[in-house]
Amino acid sequence: MKKHNFYAGPSIMSQFTIDETAKAVNNFADMGLSILEISHRSKQFQAVMDETVALFKELLEIPEGYSVLFLGGGASLQFAMVPMNMLIHKAAYLDTGVWASKAIKEAKLFGEVDVVASSKDRNYNYIPRDYKVPEDVDYFHYTSNNTIYGTEIRKDPEVGVRMIADMSSDIFSRPVDVSKYDIIYGGAQKNLAPAGVTFVIVKDDALGKADRVIPTMLNYETHVKKGSMFNTPPVLPIFSALQTLKYYKQLGGVKVLEKMDMDKAEVLYNAIDSSKMFVATVPNHEDRSIMNVCFVMKPEYKDLEKDFIDFATEKGMMGIKGHRDVGGFRASLYNALPMESVKALVDVMKEFEAKH
Repeated sequence: MKKHNFYAGPSIMSQFTIDETAKAVNNFADMGLSILEISHRSKQFQAVMDETVALFKELLEIPEGYSVLFLGGGASLQFAMVPMNMLIHKAAYLDTGVWASKAIKEAKLFGEVDVVASSKDRNYNYIPRDYKVPEDVDYFHYTSNNTIYGTEIRKDPEVGVRMIADMSSDIFSRPVDVSKYDIIYGGAQKNLAPAGVTFVIVKDDALGKADRVIPTMLNYETHVKKGSMFNTPPVLPIFSALQTLKYYKQLGGVKVLEKMDMDKAEVLYNAIDSSKMFVATVPNHEDRSIMNVCFVMKPEYKDLEKDFIDFATEKGMMGIKGHRDVGGFRASLYNALPMESVKALVDVMKEFEAKH
């Protein structure tokens, strides 16, 4: 039976990425050695790093004056590194979910934080609007996609200050005007690579302004100067990221990926909205994530949620159980997930509904 991977992260990788990584695990760059055992200082791996950075910049159309870093620690470490390096007087944050609130908590360790708006009052099932970002803040931080609650900000916000964004789960799913940002960061384990590497896009001339002692490893300037090679980088995930970027380029780039993702999300949301049994947890269509589709049983069918998870799993639908903070179901439609999998899930939903 074919398995359909809807896990929220670590998540589905393209078959191209898996196959090319598997080859390198056995024999990397015709060295007769595995990618798992070669030096990160070797010319062969330096070539991988250089090509990964170049393709990252090409696909996202990153302008001059920005560095692309590959670090450890996940996006969670960036919650602290960002304010440590960038918060001078005051920062503005938008609270749209668990990861946004964790970023706010860390930022408060380094200075004044203005939470300009929050959707916590309705369990984060919408994106706040009509908020004002003060012009005297050092930066405005937001989380573009909320994997737990299924909301997403799909357009670069129009604010009067520099921006910083956590794009862990929707990077490469839409064009981004990088010039509006000082930093874009994210864990790679959704749309880029296996868990273990974190990407950071940073505006070079925005660094070095905070008047505090920053530990060497937590200073972005350290990693910019050393090309992400200050200490041993996560070699295997970076190699896998390169394969993913090659795959994206072969497909036609970010705009093609966006169209594919929008089409997949439309099929699933249409099935949910037309169902007598299921209902989306995010009511406003404009706020709905195209990466993480969250839905539950309607109240009269609530007691069938576990039965549906068991039924869907038996049919090969993997990882559709919703996060404990929301319950119900979550289908993650990352770039590598084919339309075939979405249609298979819809068929399973219809079959289960017909039985009940």
